[in-house]
Amino acid sequence: MGWKQLSSRVVFENDWMAVREDHVVNPGGGENRYAYVHFKNRAVAIIPLDDELNVWLVGQQRYTLGQWSWELPMGGAPLEELPLEAAKRELKEETGLSAERWTEIMQLHPSNSITDEIGYVYLAEELTDGETDFEETEDLEIRKLPLDDALMMVRDGSISDAISVAALLRIAEIKTPSAR
Repeated sequence: MGWKQLSSRVVFENDWMAVREDHVVNPGGGENRYAYVHFKNRAVAIIPLDDELNVWLVGQQRYTLGQWSWELPMGGAPLEELPLEAAKRELKEETGLSAERWTEIMQLHPSNSITDEIGYVYLAEELTDGETDFEETEDLEIRKLPLDDALMMVRDGSISDAISVAALLRIAEIKTPSAR
């Protein structure tokens, strides 16, 4: 039977998202209220990778978690902006890096039971250094390290951001023969 929406209302909205509450009939035939977050941006994450298989991570205090988080450079792409253009902008803003070669390596839904967010992950290669341009909300620490060290951080839980974890595991499959 699938899901059937009977009604929908926005219960909270800001520049980045809207929280919706829907009255639905679930696949078993029962009626429920189902709340979810509709994002007004797409997520873009970048794996900056040099010829020696070094990657760049950004670290920051995440308000929602109340703790420090190591992640890939990433940000939001307004729906009218191409995800690749947003990825180029975010990489430059957060690390100062520019890349000559870009490859989309995956699309994912970070938390599809409560959001409609879609994430795009790009591999950025042939890197050039430059100046960062942090946003007001960003107080970032930038770290360059071997891909193997970043993968160890995934394994030991030092990197827990879902997009970063998925992207680093995927790039390990692509770039390191031992991961295959």
